[in-house]
Amino acid sequence: MTAPASIVVRRRVEWADTDASGKYHNTVAFKLAEQAETRLLTALGLADEIYGRLPRVHMSVDMTEPLRFNDEVEVELRVEEVGRTSLTYGFAIRREGTEVARGRMVAVLLRASGEKQEWDPRHREILATAGAQAWSGA
Repeated sequence: MTAPASIVVRRRVEWADTDASGKYHNTVAFKLAEQAETRLLTALGLADEIYGRLPRVHMSVDMTEPLRFNDEVEVELRVEEVGRTSLTYGFAIRREGTEVARGRMVAVLLRASGEKQEWDPRHREILATAGAQAWSGA
């Protein structure tokens, strides 16, 4: 049985990610998810083909606990659905095994000219069936 593509990456909350309260800024959850997306598409061998043509059209996050500077987190990103032109990701951010944020991102594949583009069958297959990817980079 195959599973949709996914990846888990470890990151630290950087000083620039925090606001005046000393806690992470609400946009950081999206930044962490996008970093995981970059690593996933790279691990799948798709980054050079589609990155830069995959803008977000919807993003949502529920944050349940604050993060602070230098907290180490795991970011799990998984493909939830490959539509005709869209790609929906689900993500979870955990600190020491406790989920602190959960969200979704929807992106749409575009041609270089800016019009929506249907997924190539090869890309669709990879995204829908590649399973868990390992990331060994920094």
